Amino acid sequence: MTDSRILRLLAASGIAAGLFAAVGVPLYFVYSGAPPASNVLARILLNLLTCGALLVFLTGLRHLIRGAGPAFAWLASLVSGSGTAYVTVTLVAASVEAGTVLEHPDGTLDPTVDGTLAHANMLLHGSVARLLTAVLLTAAGYAILRSGVLPRWTGRCAYAVAAVNLAFVPSLFFGTDAADFYSAVGWGNTALTAALFVYWALAVGVAVLRQGTPVAAPVAAPDTGPVTARGAR
Repeated sequence: MTDSRILRLLAASGIAAGLFAAVGVPLYFVYSGAPPASNVLARILLNLLTCGALLVFLTGLRHLIRGAGPAFAWLASLVSGSGTAYVTVTLVAASVEAGTVLEHPDGTLDPTVDGTLAHANMLLHGSVARLLTAVLLTAAGYAILRSGVLPRWTGRCAYAVAAVNLAFVPSLFFGTDAADFYSAVGWGNTALTAALFVYWALAVGVAVLRQGTPVAAPVAAPDTGPVTARGAR
């Protein structure tokens, strides 16, 4: 596959992930109590589609960073590895929620806070996902700013979103009230902050479409000191 096609896939998947999230996030705020099964399954379906789009996006981002030169191979692997872990954790959490609703389709339980595994699931939606996102975006931001493969504002935004996510990692100490902004499963933690990463992917997708094929900045060769001619005395 050519680089241009990979970049088009990166852009399309980033934009698609952002659009899926823009539709899915408001579904978490429609009902004040336990939502009906149709609401929960609809937002889980959108989460699945978002995760699929993110897998394509992150693979494209890895390719883009690696293309900047061998010096960025490790950062590209870190972005890909932490991104894959993030998507896996999100899919597991969505599966647990879906299982609760499929077992109790009458809408009497809110799978976010009710059910056998609900409290174990809170860290997957919250602190675990926030830490993985922070690692991913810190690596991506550094690679973007150092290599120049994307506009610098995308790297700075990656740092900003990473900092916000890192700030929510200790939220596991602040209770389990979903109505609180800062708690293990609070709306600021699992909805607002989680959406920032996907909206960043959307912004990167738009930037790639506008920029076209990026040209990486030259990577400085390591300083090996003065060169001495062989046999010099």
